[in-house]
Amino acid sequence: MENVLDLKWNKLLSRAGLFSFVPFVEIVFVAGSMAMETAGENSDFDVIVGVKTGRIFTARAFCIFMFGVFGWRKRRSETGTRAKDKFCFSHFVTPEKYGLSGPYNIYWEKLYSSLVPVYGEKEKIQKFYDANGIWMKNKKIYTKDVRHLYLKPGYIKIFLEKILGGKLGNILEVWLKNIQVEKIEKSLKTEKQYKPRIIFNNQELEFHPDTRRIEEMLNRKEF
Repeated sequence: MENVLDLKWNKLLSRAGLFSFVPFVEIVFVAGSMAMETAGENSDFDVIVGVKTGRIFTARAFCIFMFGVFGWRKRRSETGTRAKDKFCFSHFVTPEKYGLSGPYNIYWEKLYSSLVPVYGEKEKIQKFYDANGIWMKNKKIYTKDVRHLYLKPGYIKIFLEKILGGKLGNILEVWLKNIQVEKIEKSLKTEKQYKPRIIFNNQELEFHPDTRRIEEMLNRKEF
């Protein structure tokens, strides 16, 4: 009989194929409790998404839209059973920012050593590992994982990237950036946050508005 973690991995992988159709997404890692094998029944699916340079806001918008259409995207207000088995898009990076921004601690070391690639070419995945090997004690090397199912882009992705790869895409990127930055800045003013890790620029989008849980885990010396 399969346990909870196995069942959740089966569901995650069945849905992760959608990344093969999202334009400008190049690599995807599963992070959080799923990667560290501590997920419970109501856990969500945290992911780190590597995207093409110059298209980070476009890639994020398509991820939110496409996964939202299927009801697979976790909204910020959703917790508990409402967040169960939904993708949490909290971190997007371009190749220039594959390396995690500091400060670093044992939690981030544990998390990044546990990342599970589910989409993308292994050469780009190794480039991500190399960028983070600068601050990690033990540099990670790509090894074949049965969960790394999706390596190649789908035809829809190729088509969209061709259409949005030029001037039209540049215009769309600026428009989507303006919309997203306005929403982010508004939330920073209105939402209560505890030692937030919030970064938003053309190379990195990181949204960890409340790091209390991480601090508590460090204080309990769970690692």
